[in-house]
Amino acid sequence: MIPSNKLITLLSCMVLSLPILAAEKIKPVRMGSGLMTFDTVPGWGLDGDGQSVLGPTHGGVVIDQAGSIYTSAQKGVVVFSPEGKVLRSFLGKKYSDIHDLEIREESGVEYIYGARNNDREGIKFRASDGKIVLRLTFPDKSGLDGKEFRPTAITVAHGVIYLADGYASNKIFRYDQKGHYLGHFGQKGNGLKEFNTAHGMTLDTRYEPARLLICDRNHQPKGRLVHYDLAGHFIAEVVTGLGMPTSVSVQGDYVSIPDLHGRLVILDKSNTIISILGHNVNPDTRVSFNVTQDNWIEGIFSGTHGSYWDRDGNLYIQDWNISGRIMKLVRVR
Repeated sequence: MIPSNKLITLLSCMVLSLPILAAEKIKPVRMGSGLMTFDTVPGWGLDGDGQSVLGPTHGGVVIDQAGSIYTSAQKGVVVFSPEGKVLRSFLGKKYSDIHDLEIREESGVEYIYGARNNDREGIKFRASDGKIVLRLTFPDKSGLDGKEFRPTAITVAHGVIYLADGYASNKIFRYDQKGHYLGHFGQKGNGLKEFNTAHGMTLDTRYEPARLLICDRNHQPKGRLVHYDLAGHFIAEVVTGLGMPTSVSVQGDYVSIPDLHGRLVILDKSNTIISILGHNVNPDTRVSFNVTQDNWIEGIFSGTHGSYWDRDGNLYIQDWNISGRIMKLVRVR
């Protein structure tokens, strides 16, 4: 029989060793190549018990000027510090199911724009406190049938808001800053100048003048990215032969492209693929929403949906996921 004082000492050592053992279970995974090589940060964004704080995710990621990370989930928007701690949340019906996010500074104030496919609208809210200042509904003045209006992507250029109806008509609607309808362009199909699920969109600042960079997710035979000018005129195909590109984020000369097939592709300014991250070779766990947290694999993605660069070139990536997955990748210098 172990004396009580020795038993207490033994149990104390066991308890103290648990965090160390837990930390040793998952180690950073290095991925990518060349200039675009990254290490994962195991456990980033999880709570003290190692569980996701997000709930189901089917959204986007943006970062404000202070470096705070905003990601949208079914329940609303959660804001993290660069270290992965929750700073604040905007939850409830007004913020639920935001499919895509964009962020802009306007007159010294940062605003987040969101596309809400289930709620048939775009919204604009203050990043600091979540106050909603604008709602974008289907524009009856367009003369189109808006019964199936399901916005998937949003971006802003020179005061004009672009809202893509990617889950329905595949039109991209233009609004002014007061929410007044300005026009629309695009149509559904698999032709050169048509969209088959205009799923993601941002302003491509790699070029002068800047232009729209749009994810044509389900274009046949393979997903692609296309350029349109800000008036809605087709410019060119950017890259073809992708899987299911869901969104795009630009930093400097580089573009990150989450792919629902469970990977993230990085392009340079020539639009050449220079790195592939988190590639999932298992057909049972890619393009899959139902990979629960206990089945996550460090460094392997399952349904990559949103991404954003921070000022240091690190990436934050969200999976389309039943448990709610967001990951931080640190750039290797």
